[in-house]
Order: sequence, then structure tokens, then C-alpha cells
Amino acid sequence: MRVDVPETSTASINKKLVELRESTGMVTLGRVLTLVVCLSDAADVEDAIESASEAGKEHPCRIIVLVRGDADADNRLDAQIRLGGAEGASEVLVLNLHGELANHEASVITPFLLPDTPVVAWWPKIAPAAPSQDPVGRLAVRRITDATFAPNPMATIKTRGATYASGDSDLAWARITHWRALLTAALDEPPFEPITSATVSGLLDEPALDVLAGWLAIRLNCPVKRLGGELRVELDRENSSVVIARPQLGRTATLSRTGQPDKRLALARRKTRDCLAEDLRRLDADQIYESALEGLERVEYE
Repeated sequence: MRVDVPETSTASINKKLVELRESTGMVTLGRVLTLVVCLSDAADVEDAIESASEAGKEHPCRIIVLVRGDADADNRLDAQIRLGGAEGASEVLVLNLHGELANHEASVITPFLLPDTPVVAWWPKIAPAAPSQDPVGRLAVRRITDATFAPNPMATIKTRGATYASGDSDLAWARITHWRALLTAALDEPPFEPITSATVSGLLDEPALDVLAGWLAIRLNCPVKRLGGELRVELDRENSSVVIARPQLGRTATLSRTGQPDKRLALARRKTRDCLAEDLRRLDADQIYESALEGLERVEYE
């Protein structure tokens, strides 16, 4: 069910929500958090709702989508309420802010925050330089960004380290969860010799690879290079090496180790909804992600 509420107020929206629940028999039990999605382009609304709704099947929540409109227009709040259907157990509020309201997002969403539940803020594309200092970010215990879709992904992921605060996360980190697991498993097998150097290569505008390089620099405490080219990670020992490589658009990677036969491994690129669901599983500080951002300073770029 979708109900448009044009040129409205927060009080009118809440009243309409109550009416819709009573008429449909829907209840709000089981909500574990409020997910606030911050957008600057209305064209991104459907993709964001799809990812958030899929993640919400694992983490039942109220989804509030904020769309910042033209700040020079007349003050106006347009809303759409979505219940049931493709949204599953979630309630979705789409709030289009025009005029001066576009600069007061936190005030607009406050009446819709679920009581006694944590707030998570997610910026699918353009995010503030310091999410913890953003008005919406201050309301949230977890602030999720995505450097992948920033105008300059490499510069953006480096900025994340300079502005990091407890509760910050970036979906670029979740995109390499399976890579990190495979690399860790490969190093848990003999020979148990120290890694002397590492190389991470792939698209230069893929920040997940930058943060992967930073993680390796911290965990292995060795020189790490970040190159453009084919998608692969190479870990070198004095007399052997470990390589994981995958075609850019492929779903299967090859694990190569000196003196052993190659192995084929499932390693598809993770979808945004899966990365978001992973991030919503923990609302505390991610210290390993923080250390990976610190490790970026040790990475050598060529």
C-alpha cells in the first residue's frame, strides 16, 4: 500500500499512519531500529528503498527516506507512506523536503523515530565529510556511508579515516568481508612463514580495495602496494606466495599457492542490500574497520 500525503506536516503524517494501521490491521511490534536513509536525488529513492527493505527482512525496522530538495524553493513537506507489499514487515516513510526544511532534516525526522530503539543513518551516495557531526548523524548510534558511489572514491575513503568517530562504517568495508575471510583461511595453512610484502590490484576507483590494502598493512605489518589492473591480491613470503584473483565481473576466484594446485572459490561481488544487512548486525564501534582506515597511511600507491 502506498499513500501520498502532499504539502503536509509531521503531525498530519503521524495521524495518517495511525489511520492506516487501524484500517489495515497492521501492527508495529518487533521493530528493532529506525533506519534513516539520506538522499540528495529523488532518482535514487527506489534503489535505496529496495536495499533497505531487503536488509529490513533480517532487521525489522521503520525506514525513513529523506530526500533533500531545492533549498531555494518554497517551504514544503511532501510525504509518501508505504506499508506491506514489497516492504514486507517494514514501514517506509518517504519525506521530500523543499525550501528551508531541506536544511533541518533532523528536526523533521525526530517525530517519526521509534521510542527506545536505536537509530541508524545511511547515506547511499553523497555523504557528509564528517558523518558524526551531521545533524542526522548526531541522532544515530551507527552511521553508514558508501564511498563507492562518491565523486572521488579514493579520496573519500581516505577522508573516512580523518573524520572517523565511534559508530562510523562504510559499505566498502562490508564488500570485502569474503575476501578477508579467504585470505585469513589461506594464511592459516602451512607454510607458517611471515608475509614480507603484499600487493592489491584492481580498479582504482574501487575504495573496497583501498580499505583491504589498509587492513593488510595493519594485520601483516609489511609493505603493501595498491595498483591498478586486474583484480587480485598477492601475499609474498620469502620462498612462496598466495594469490587470489577474480575477473572484474566474475563470480568465481582462483586461489593459487606455491607448490599446490589451484582452487576455485565462490567470490561474487556483494550487493548493497547484503552489505547493509551485515552492517546492521552490529551497532557498536568496529575497531577493525577503524584500524584498516589507519592502515591506509601505510599503503604505497603506484
